[in-house]
Amino acid sequence: MGSQEVSDWQDSWKGLRVTVAGLGVSGVSAARALAGLGAVVTVVDGGSGPALEARAAELAGAGVTVRLGDAETLPEGTGLVVTSPGWQPQSPLFLAAAEAGVDVVGDVEVAWRLRGPGAAPWLAVTGTNGKTTTTRMLASILRAAGLRTAAVGNIGTPIVDVVLEDEAARAARSVEGGGRREGDGAYDVLAVELSSYQLHWAPSLRAHSAAVLNLAPDHLDWHGSMEAYAADKGRIYEGNQVACVYNADATDKPSTEDLVREADVEEGCRAIGFTLSAPAPSQLGVVEGILVDRAFVPDRQKQAQELAEVSDVSPPAPHNIANALAAAALARAFGVAPQAVRDGLRAFRPDAHRIEHVADVAGVAYVDDSKATNTHAAQASLAAYESIVWIAGGLAKGATFDELVAASAKRLRGAVLIGADRALIREALARHAPEVPVVDLDRTDTGAMAEAVRQAARLAAPGDTVLMAPACASMDMFTNYNKRGDAFAEAVRELGANA
Repeated sequence: MGSQEVSDWQDSWKGLRVTVAGLGVSGVSAARALAGLGAVVTVVDGGSGPALEARAAELAGAGVTVRLGDAETLPEGTGLVVTSPGWQPQSPLFLAAAEAGVDVVGDVEVAWRLRGPGAAPWLAVTGTNGKTTTTRMLASILRAAGLRTAAVGNIGTPIVDVVLEDEAARAARSVEGGGRREGDGAYDVLAVELSSYQLHWAPSLRAHSAAVLNLAPDHLDWHGSMEAYAADKGRIYEGNQVACVYNADATDKPSTEDLVREADVEEGCRAIGFTLSAPAPSQLGVVEGILVDRAFVPDRQKQAQELAEVSDVSPPAPHNIANALAAAALARAFGVAPQAVRDGLRAFRPDAHRIEHVADVAGVAYVDDSKATNTHAAQASLAAYESIVWIAGGLAKGATFDELVAASAKRLRGAVLIGADRALIREALARHAPEVPVVDLDRTDTGAMAEAVRQAARLAAPGDTVLMAPACASMDMFTNYNKRGDAFAEAVRELGANA
């Protein structure tokens, strides 16, 4: 594809009146990109204040109109609305767009439409929990295979910026006549994390291969029902070319395998399962501490390919092994060799606050899983340890805790409860683990986490794990889960210094 073809294709945006909903990171990225392609862009945001005014001023320099304090009125002449992920589908702006016959899409849809012919294919990941870890594992494996890649989407650099970078590199190489292949871009393949919000607003997305890691109730206030939430997750499988990767161990309904069955995929696309047990044909799984592939081998009825050892995965908790298998399945679907899977997993290190070992103090391990903001994530974290003093609580987001506590009761030595909705967890503990000692901290000041850690240390014995896996959101006490995790780590360090 020559540079002139790229130019002709991008010219389709010129003069289009686009309204961008939201002045956050993705909104700013989309507005700047589309204005650069000649669209007439207006950004609307219901907020105000110095930070938003500063962003508005920056965008004004790029020819973008910004309207603060009114996020409900559709600007006259709008031909397309681009929304930031969190905006509710029933927002007045979107209802006005529907009445006017104007499409509403998200930044992922914009990125997909901005791709030129021959663009880097997408390996896509979604699920209730584990998306970021799996996407970053996948990128590590792809890099180990010598492929130019990036982990994008719901993490890292806005995906619109990455796609435009790819297209710019493709055009530049074509003009210069150098590089690898004529028209070659910046990337060979992209590892793309997608949230249910992003998938809801991305009707054209067609990935090379995709995975849904798990499904559990989450964001139901946004989606309206579990069925609608699952359906949006299942959009990731639509039009897949090579593999739809699903969780073969899942028992919830609808299951990720159900979503594969319902998807309209390209001819020849395969369903590939991953399991923590020995794999059946067309699955990846675990045999005697070895991650093995019975899907992408010449004779999957009789053969299995060793990929890596469980010890190559950090941390080797069950849910993280599942993440590794899903990442490996997507990489193998793209043709990556077994050794690159092993090398990529060995090189990978998880982000902070994801089942992160902070320190050992007096024979007790202290682990920060502040990212466990719902019951599904907390249950996976609790399953990784045998004897636990659990620090939990925060904003429940409408969740209930009976199933979580019942499943984890035998592992609990004690519990320390914090946050606005801690009573819900306390009541579940009383019903399903009445013998477990509970400390209920009725405080939300900045010293509350330090007190929680001190109380957990009092309950713990050598060999135990003090695990902060709150099963709740953090905003009642902290700006975000990162700040909550930082407070826990600081409290543990203080405990160690005074031991």
